[in-house]
Amino acid sequence: MLLKDFLNALFPLPDDGQIIDLSYLPPEQILIVPPENRRGIVDVKCTDQQGRVFIVEMQMYWTPSFFNRMLFNASQAFVMQFDPGEEYKLLQPVYALGIINAIFEQSDDWYHHYKIVNIEKTHRTIEGLQFVFIELPKFKAETSTAKKVRALWLRFLKEIKGELEPAAELSDYPPIKEALTISKEAAFTRAELVAYQAVMMAISNEKSIVTDSIELGIEKGIEIGREKGIEIGRQAGREEGRQDEKLAIAGNLLSVLDDNAIANITGLPLEMVQSLRGEALPRSDEP
Repeated sequence: MLLKDFLNALFPLPDDGQIIDLSYLPPEQILIVPPENRRGIVDVKCTDQQGRVFIVEMQMYWTPSFFNRMLFNASQAFVMQFDPGEEYKLLQPVYALGIINAIFEQSDDWYHHYKIVNIEKTHRTIEGLQFVFIELPKFKAETSTAKKVRALWLRFLKEIKGELEPAAELSDYPPIKEALTISKEAAFTRAELVAYQAVMMAISNEKSIVTDSIELGIEKGIEIGREKGIEIGRQAGREEGRQDEKLAIAGNLLSVLDDNAIANITGLPLEMVQSLRGEALPRSDEP
């Protein structure tokens, strides 16, 4: 999943706390606060296997209220986890990512990580809300603090233009290669999109024909096998019937012919005829 790879790259998650699986949540958040409802809409909202909530917002132009909007939406996401009667300890952390295609701080830093800390003893923190803000124009791949995958994703956001071919190191990374395909499709004109869809439809049709042919072949093979099995069963039945007939004839001849003669007439093995004669002999306790 592209989003999982993207969030693992950009959020400061520990190695043993990486996102393994994601489920998308409705991007609209409604907080019930009389006398009116407060509503926030984020670009992406999802939860992972631990129940942690992640929200992502992208901003083309910087406004001072963006921090407050992110705080509002992250707080909503935190509160909306709570159902009446539940324990507060069940609330999971919320991580908010804001990607801004503008510069809002006059420094060389492009990656800004915020969380609730003790002012005097900053190693003491309150878990619950964390924020990451990225000033995309200031990002440089050679920055020493940039991880490789993080750098690739941010280069994708910053460098990719519809008319330019991506750098090889971007297209060599499978998740970004997939994202590049998606971004190209999104940039198609209507005519290009129709043509692209026609090609993809043709490929799908060809795959369907091959798949259907294989399935039809399997069904035909099963049918042939079933018919063959029925014929084999019939043949076995006929053989068994003939064998029973031979045994009946041999039994009738036991009193008038010797064993070799009976074997020659019926085609039964001599041992079988001898076995029949042994079964036909009266027991020692019979008169």
